[in-house]
Parts: sequence; C-alpha cells; structure tokens
Amino acid sequence: MKHKLILLAALALLTTPPMRAASGSGLKMITMEQLQDKIAGGWAAQTIGCAFGGPWEFKYLGKMIPDTTDLKFKSTAVKKYMLKWPGLYDDIYMDLTFVDIIDRLGLNAPADSFARAFAYAGYPLWHANQSGRWNVIRGLKSPKTGYWKDNPHADCIDYQIESDYAGLMSPGMPNAASAISDKVGHIMNYGDGWYGGVFVGAMYTQAFLYNNVEKIVTEALRTVPVKSKFYKCIADVVKWYHENPSDWHKTWQLVQQNYSNDIGCPDGVDRAFNIDATVNAAYVVIGLLYGGGDLTKTADISTRCGQDADCNPSTACGVLGCMLGYKNMPETWHESVKDCEDINFAYTTISLSKAYKLSLKHALMQVKKNGGKVEDDKVYIKVQRPKAVRYEKSFDGLKYSKSIALRQCQIDKVPATTFRGKAIVLCGSFNCKDPNYTAEVDVIIDGKVVTTLKNTRNHFTENLDYLYYNYDLKPGTHTISFKWKNPDAKAKYRCNRFIVYE
Repeated sequence: MKHKLILLAALALLTTPPMRAASGSGLKMITMEQLQDKIAGGWAAQTIGCAFGGPWEFKYLGKMIPDTTDLKFKSTAVKKYMLKWPGLYDDIYMDLTFVDIIDRLGLNAPADSFARAFAYAGYPLWHANQSGRWNVIRGLKSPKTGYWKDNPHADCIDYQIESDYAGLMSPGMPNAASAISDKVGHIMNYGDGWYGGVFVGAMYTQAFLYNNVEKIVTEALRTVPVKSKFYKCIADVVKWYHENPSDWHKTWQLVQQNYSNDIGCPDGVDRAFNIDATVNAAYVVIGLLYGGGDLTKTADISTRCGQDADCNPSTACGVLGCMLGYKNMPETWHESVKDCEDINFAYTTISLSKAYKLSLKHALMQVKKNGGKVEDDKVYIKVQRPKAVRYEKSFDGLKYSKSIALRQCQIDKVPATTFRGKAIVLCGSFNCKDPNYTAEVDVIIDGKVVTTLKNTRNHFTENLDYLYYNYDLKPGTHTISFKWKNPDAKAKYRCNRFIVYE
C-alpha cells in the first residue's frame, strides 16, 4: 500500500495540474495554457498509441500477445504510417471529420451534417461505420442508420474509437460530451456500441479533473446505464483489477470467459474475431488500470490484449495523454510526433497541430455554452456530475442458434434453406466490373417475396459483409431462398453462411 501511495504521489507531480476551485464562484479554474496542454496530450498520445499497436491489429483473436514477443515500436512509425499506411488512422480521421463539421457549423450542427460528411468522404470504412455510411447513402436518417434492426454492426467498436473529440472539447463536462455523442454516435451505433463512445468521451472529460486513472474510469462509467452489458463488463474489470492488481493476464482471462461472445457482427458471431465495443473497451481499461500512469506500459498492455490492437492503445493512451498533458509525455513520445505534427491526416485538411487549436477553440465554446466563462488566460468551468444516458439494447430478444455454411456460392446457387428461429443474416459480398449494372434478387421466405435486393458495383461505399438480414421473423420454422432476376456474368456474389437466431 505504501508503494502504491508513493507511485500515485509521483504520478501527480508528472501531470498537468487538474482544475482547481475558483473561490466563491462554484466554478473550477484551469489556465488556457494548461487546457491546451491537456488537449494536445490527448490528440498526440492517441495518434502514437494507434501507431504503436498498428502492426498487431486483429493478429491475435481471442488470445493475448505473449509477453516474450517484442512489439518493436519505433518513434519513426507515426510519420511512416501517415505517409505510407494512412488508413491505419481511421479512428483519427473520423474524429477530425466531426471536428471539421463543428468548426464550420458550430456546436448545434445537425446530425445530418455529420452523417453526410463521413458518408461521402473519400476514406474507406468498415463495420458499423460502413453500414451507417451505406444507410445514409440509401436515404435513411439518424438514428435509424445506427439502429440494430437496420445495422447488424450496431454494437461494434466504431463510435468508441472516434468519440475522443467529444471529450477533448468538453473539459469537466461529461453530460455535454454525451449530448454530442447522442447526436453523432447514433449515426453508426446503438446500445452497447453507442455506450462505448459515451464512455470514452466521458473518460476524456474526467482526465481534465483527476490525476488518477481509476477515478477517471469509474466516474466516466456513471454515464452508462447500470443494467447494460457494457456497464457490467467495465465494472467487472475494475473489480477484477482489485482482486488481481499485479496480473492483468488474469483479468483478461475473466473478460474472455464472461464477455467474449459477440451476437451481432456478421464477421464475429461464433468466431474468435471480436470487434465488439464492450470487449475492446475492457482492453482499454485493462491498459489504463495496469499501466500505472505510464504511456508506454499502457500502450503495451492494451496492444497485448489483442483483437482491435491499434484502436485500443490509441484510446487508452489518448485518455492518459490528456491526464498527463503534452509537456509531460516521455521524450520518446515527443520524438514520435515532433516532425509530423504539421502533416494533414489523409482525407482531411487537419494536422495534429491544427487539431490542438480547433479542440481548444471548441472547448472554450462548450465552456461558455454550459455556464462557464473565459477571462484573459483563465478558463472557469461549471463542472458537471456524470449522468447516465438512456438505456438501449441491441439485438434484444435474440439468441444465436447456429451457422449454416454456403461455400462461397453465387446467390442463385444458394439452396432453399429451412431453419428454425426468429432472425437470419446472409453473410457475403457482391462485386461487379460494370458500374452501370444493378443486380436484382428476390428474397423469398415461406413462399413469399419479402423484398428485392439491389446490389451495384462494390466500391468503397458498399463494402459490406452481409447481403441480407431479417430480425423480425415470427418464431418458428421458415424456408428462405433467392431468385436472381437479371444475372450477369460480370457480377460476382460470395455467399458465405447464414447466421440463425432463436
């Protein structure tokens, strides 16, 4: 215990001072310089964390990277990946898309503006983001674009990895961050997938207040409904940390045993692959709690947890970087960004240096909007007590039953399939060399055409991992088949499997 107190005392000396009470005002004060330092620390550290884990993304599925494996991170990697592997930073350029909208349209920018900005951007997307993008393009509006009955990836990690901006612009104001996340996060996520973004945004807001990572985690968790799976998982991670304070591997095993079964993502159901927000948020928190306030150790542990091993250290290090402040990052971390802070991230006109300034600008706007004030070089913030957002549950009432393999066949070669359940997903993809061709396929359930699929050229806006889903069947036995009404030799379907739910 004495050793722990000494460590915490040392850590406090190495962080940018948190806010302090402003006498008689009910507000808390932070200097402009300190506020900018924490914001810069958050942006820089999340970028470095992403590069740290980049080479290990989804290389370890349902297992840890051994402690004996050298992760081989070099300070030159951040710039190298910016120039040669720009898609690695999807969690950064997605953030910056929303930062740009706020800068151009203000704090009250409508959800449609955020939705259209990322839906028609030039960058590739995956999972909930990609499904949300396709929903926007085909005319759906938020929150329907992220709702689980319209988005099989509703519980995936997507908004969790791109909600940093909401927290960095809301110092000490978790409920203000949640309001932004309500508007933006539901474009691509719902339920536990949305809670991941709410929680991460709230952690950043608390990193302006506290120099204690456990306090940051537990206060931020207050923004998540207690009866959600997401809340229970993170609360368990904190509990298991206290039971096993020197062995993160044990806590990882408990997460694996209790929370690793994904029910929604077509790529992850009944497989080791897991891009679920809940499990990956657990890895973020494991890194923060066991990292002891050390950025490199935090990145190392979050990466070794596996699965989304670039996004998780990015999130963990971003929160810790905000707590520590930019000036107190290790020198090796400064070296990682010092010669690339003015390079715009791919698909954007925003660099790290510009992101620091924009988030400070937006933070001052948030402070004033939420009852605070700015006087010269001092910022007075009306700190908010974290409040839980509304309860949502994706895939409510569904239980995974079985998978039926289809051997990569064309959709008209999928045999009539009889199954017992109340929901079904056809996993697969479509591609065609003719940009003017639209395939039309009738979906026939129990002898009736229930819808007609219309698939066009498979470019980046339509790169989905499912072809059809129906979560609204009556419980019982059903038969599904498909009729391709206008087959074309240039078109290629890859039908992989059915996922059946009870």
